[in-house]
Amino acid sequence: MTAPTTGASARGFHGWRMVGAGTGLQFLQAGLMQQAFGAYVAVLSTERGWSKTALSGAAALQSVETAIIGPLLGWMIDRLGAQRLIRWGVLIFGAGLIAMGCVDSLAGFYAAVIVIALGTSLCGYFPINVAIIHWFERKRARALSTVGLGLALGGLFVPVVAGSIVTFGWRATAIGSGVLAIAVGWPLARVFKGTPAELGQTVDGLPPEPAPAAGAQDTSPPEFTAREALRTRAFWLLSVGHGFALLVVTAVNVHAITHMKETLGYSVAQASLVITLMTAAQVAGVLTGMTIGDRFEKRLVAAACMLMHAAGLLMLTYATGPAMLVAFAVLHGTAWGLRGPFMQAIRADYFGRRSIGMIMGLSAVIIAVGQVGGPMVAGGFADLTGDYRVGFTLLALLAAGGSVAFAVATRPARPRRAADASPGSPGSPA
Repeated sequence: MTAPTTGASARGFHGWRMVGAGTGLQFLQAGLMQQAFGAYVAVLSTERGWSKTALSGAAALQSVETAIIGPLLGWMIDRLGAQRLIRWGVLIFGAGLIAMGCVDSLAGFYAAVIVIALGTSLCGYFPINVAIIHWFERKRARALSTVGLGLALGGLFVPVVAGSIVTFGWRATAIGSGVLAIAVGWPLARVFKGTPAELGQTVDGLPPEPAPAAGAQDTSPPEFTAREALRTRAFWLLSVGHGFALLVVTAVNVHAITHMKETLGYSVAQASLVITLMTAAQVAGVLTGMTIGDRFEKRLVAAACMLMHAAGLLMLTYATGPAMLVAFAVLHGTAWGLRGPFMQAIRADYFGRRSIGMIMGLSAVIIAVGQVGGPMVAGGFADLTGDYRVGFTLLALLAAGGSVAFAVATRPARPRRAADASPGSPGSPA
């Protein structure tokens, strides 16, 4: 059997290769669809005459699907391993983009978005984060923030997608995006492995700590089952705070470009530049998280980020010139980049690795309310009132209130049976 790796051989630690692959996959998904979806909305609402509510519904379908399959996906990850699902997801994601480029009706567009959503569920942040969590503990926040860098950098690709839509049309852009997703994503997906033990390595690539002496206080990470996690206040507060954050994130992704185009009078290309600046701030937030994530109280950082989300959205809503749009981009982007990777890092810190897939899957059901509600509230009020001001203001106030959920989401007490449980593999029972 291969000897476990040590700090001296950290260069060969496979966990960092998985982090690099996860960063690449997140870049593809964000750049080709998640953050670029607003560019498609702006064009399709004009060219096809589809309402903002209808297009918001397509975005919401992605979140509804995540909520429906979240617990099942968590169960599959814990038993089959995230690496298998990631490979399937890349193929489905690419196929969905290709299908979207061939649709001629709103129903067809919805169907394509459902396929895309299934693909991103299987190869997106959920399984990628679970895969990374099994390889890192001491450097967990740094690793997850690095993966989040891919999501942030993907936003830099939005002007490329927007430019392609203007030059070549949305159909050719969607089909080309699907081909690119498979061609680049498949080799990245194959980098993922199950647990360090499968390659003769150890968590963090460091020697395992010796077992505590008899009678000594157990300082090992807690290992909750999914049922035990559900009984804690922290599980529900983290889920509510995360869901409130996504009210703003998803509303901005879907409607910000349209708001700047129709209400503020900017072109799609100009609005895309604001999104690019937002992404640059998001990158800065991620880099900050990589530096401070393993040294500061993550829940308090997340609470501060919620206030930044709220302030940034209000700047976008009532912008009277470029300065306020810059303020929006900096505040919202920095908050997103800093807070986003912490969401799963906090859950892993609080509940351990044993059933983290199922715990995250159950959380997804609650989080999806924010993912669905953000675009639908913003789009619905825009159709009713003629602009986004009422909807965006309401979402900003909810995000500010969500900071309280993170502030009071303290670490749960160790379950009595957790002291006798050891971190398991992805196949451990929930």
